[in-house]
Formats: sequence, structure tokens, C-alpha cells
Amino acid sequence: SFSHGTTGIASQCAPSRTATSSPRYGVHGVSVATDYIGLGPVGEVHPYLSASAEGHAAIDAVRAASQVPGANAGTEWLSVGGSQGAHSALIAGERNATYAPELTLLGTAAMAPPAAFDQTFGALDVVVTNIIGVMMLYGMVGERSDVDPDDYVGEQVAAAAHVLDEQCLGGITVEFANKDHAAFWKQDPRLVEPTRSYVMENEPGLIATPAPMYVSSGTADIQVPIGRVHVLMDNLCAVGQVVEYHEFEGADHGGVFARSDAGVRRFLAERLAGDPPTNSCPWR
Repeated sequence: SFSHGTTGIASQCAPSRTATSSPRYGVHGVSVATDYIGLGPVGEVHPYLSASAEGHAAIDAVRAASQVPGANAGTEWLSVGGSQGAHSALIAGERNATYAPELTLLGTAAMAPPAAFDQTFGALDVVVTNIIGVMMLYGMVGERSDVDPDDYVGEQVAAAAHVLDEQCLGGITVEFANKDHAAFWKQDPRLVEPTRSYVMENEPGLIATPAPMYVSSGTADIQVPIGRVHVLMDNLCAVGQVVEYHEFEGADHGGVFARSDAGVRRFLAERLAGDPPTNSCPWR
């Protein structure tokens, strides 16, 4: 099951509305890729970086495949994703046992996974996290009817909120990157209730899974700074997760995916073959 990266939060941003295909990473089997909950149906909004909206959708795609006549889909599966999709892949793995006990997860591969949602990592990351934060805030309304974005955003952001409904990631980034980030929030939703609790409920890496993981990051990634992945690795090792970690020197966000390709292919093949996993914990 492949989980896609960030596209936006409006219905027109669903990958299924494009001709984009998903990578298979050398796996010879049934491949599925879902739109996240809220993407696709006209008029809905995607709860961005919501564990349920992403992780459950990734698992449901596996379930759906078993209902396709002639697909011959089994109950063993692999969870793979990059960027937002890495968050989805991790959460799907964490929730597999309780949400879909009839399925057996063999492994999870997460490239450039976002984590540590209540933290920032340098001045540039303030801009990145504000863009992510505004998508999370306006997206969470689909799951939290008690949240009013106007209670949190500054005047410039409120005036531009229509862009979240009208544009996908490129347009959203251009619009909100140029705002006054010192006045972006009236109150930061990551720091005050009830939104802080919602944000932290979606933090990955706090639950160990029996299936091994592959995690990769890049030292030059500005979308998912290396510090976020370090926090994730600290958490994964702390809960006893078996995780193979690769850190690519000089790799930016796209470079992480390119330089992870061979490793992900090997990792997935090893999981299907039942080979012993590599464990990078303790990693530092």
C-alpha cells in the first residue's frame, strides 16, 4: 500500500484525479494507492496529517483489494510512503493490529517522515511549519467541529484562507510563504488547546509494531528537516521498535526518495522473503 506525499487539502488535489502512477519498488504483487479521506469527493476537506484520515485510508485500500474479483490479494501487506505519505505509512503500521487484525503487516518504509509537530528547527522551518500548520488547522475542522480557524490565524492568513479551497500545494505554498510570519498566528494551534491535543494525537513513532521499519532522511531536506527525523528515531528506539535508519548526506527532500530507492527495494524484498531485519537502534 503506497501513501502519497502532500498535494493539498481540497477535493481537486486528489492523486486519483490525475494520471499519476505509484511506485512498486520491485514488489511483484497487488499494488494499491489511496486518496486520503477528504480528498476526492467534491466539497470535502482533507484533515491534513490526521492519523485516521491517512492511516485508515492506506489500510482500507488493502482491504478493498481483497474484494476485487481476480486480484488474488492476500492478507500480508507492506506499508510504504514518502513525506506526508511516510507519516501515513507509519500510522497505518501502528494501527494495523487494532484497526485491521485480519491483515498481517510485514514491514513499513518511511522516507522523509514528518514528526515532532510541536517543534521548529531553524528560521526557515518557521515558514515551512506555518504552511503545514495552516493546512492542518483548516483541515482539522473536518474532524473537530469545535475548532474555528479564525480564533488562531492572523488577518493576512484569514484573508487568504480561500486559497486552501481553490489551490493545491504549489499555490498554497506561494500564497502563504509570502505572509508576515511574525503575525501569522493570533495563537499558534500547536501550542494552545484544544488544537494542541489534536496535533499531538497524530504524532507518529510512539507505538512499537511487530513489523520492522525502514526510515530515511536527508541532511539538506528543508521540507522535513533532519531534526524532525532525529526526534522520530529517538522515539522509535525508546519504544523498542526494530528500525533500519539511513541518513543521506546532502540530500534534499526529493533527493531522499531517489537515494532511498535501492534500499527500499531491498528492504521490501527481505520482508517478503522473511529475512532477519537490520536494527539501527540505538542509533546514536
